[in-house]
Amino acid sequence: MATLSLTCSLPLQPPSSSQSQSPRKLIDSIVSTPFQYSSSSTTSSNGSLKPIVVDGDPPTFVSAPGRRIVAVGDLHGDLDKARCALETAGVLSSDGQSLWIGGETVLVQLGDILDRGEDELAILSLLKSLDIQAKAHGGAVFQVNGNHETMNVEGDYRYVDNGALDECIDFLEYLDKCERNWEEAFVSWCAVSARWKQDRKVSQNYWAQWNLVKRQKGVIARSILMRPGGPLACELARHGVVLKVDDWLFCHGGLLPHHVAYGLERLNREVSRWMKGPSEKDDSPQIPFIATRGYDSIVWNRLYSRDGPELENYQLEQVQYLLEETLQSVGAKAMVVGHTPQPMGVNCKYNCRIWRIDVGMSRGVLDSSPEVLEIRDNKARAIRSTRDRSSELQVADYT
Repeated sequence: MATLSLTCSLPLQPPSSSQSQSPRKLIDSIVSTPFQYSSSSTTSSNGSLKPIVVDGDPPTFVSAPGRRIVAVGDLHGDLDKARCALETAGVLSSDGQSLWIGGETVLVQLGDILDRGEDELAILSLLKSLDIQAKAHGGAVFQVNGNHETMNVEGDYRYVDNGALDECIDFLEYLDKCERNWEEAFVSWCAVSARWKQDRKVSQNYWAQWNLVKRQKGVIARSILMRPGGPLACELARHGVVLKVDDWLFCHGGLLPHHVAYGLERLNREVSRWMKGPSEKDDSPQIPFIATRGYDSIVWNRLYSRDGPELENYQLEQVQYLLEETLQSVGAKAMVVGHTPQPMGVNCKYNCRIWRIDVGMSRGVLDSSPEVLEIRDNKARAIRSTRDRSSELQVADYT
């Protein structure tokens, strides 16, 4: 098991609220941005927080003593909403300079950055840039892959926006300008993508009759980037499909007992190996069905996000039993998932043992106001951006 010390996790306790079968909406008041936190036993002898320690490759278990954790749900190619969500989380500067201002915060993004929007690579680039900056300040940025990441690596482009295909073409040209230096091109893409998009749209107005050819070129460019072994697929392979930060479990769809029995590090490793493509050790890595395919796979599971009259009381009890068994088996207090848009916003269920944070913020989904989940001092709460009052946030009491 690989272990990497970055520069910090916090054991968190489950909420003690009474059981409720209906999800709890956790936004009700407006306050100024409150992003200070404290710790005691989680500090080292010199007063600084203890280092972040990461186990697994891709990261699977993270110890981040005393740190504030923020989680962001599905972004689906909407760079403006992604920036707003990160600003709401208190980790991204609002001056357009893409600076990390989260200090020692740990940021977790829950996947589905791809599809339904046109700025996918720019968002991935932004998160990569923020991760580099965060590590220099004692923080970290983690991602877990969702079903739309695995679909694209598999070559399923049904939900790809035409603008995203254009972005793939633009990025490959930019990569050439960077003399094929992937790290340089990828990290800096978020800073230059808007200019490339503007130049492209001017060109498209003149060459409108060639749009079909342009789309075909875009599909080829996307395949070069995202097929197993492609440079972007290898970038995605750096992230797993499940992540445990202290006592909190993060995944896109939902973890079940048989996933735990299979092994979390094994799941992450096999998905990563498939995304990296053939190698000398494995000339034909298979798609890990248990993690990436099927209604009960980690990235497709919606069991914990279903509400309404379609579930009887005995079914709700069964779901809660599976959730409790899963959490106990990995020593987690709660699970945070995305995948299924929540029209009512970030909410929790089953005594707040499950948090659903996909609010459909992308214009390609529900075009809702960005919301994030903040976890600190063993408690969690939702924070929502208010567009008409940029200096204020809607927050709820910790639960």
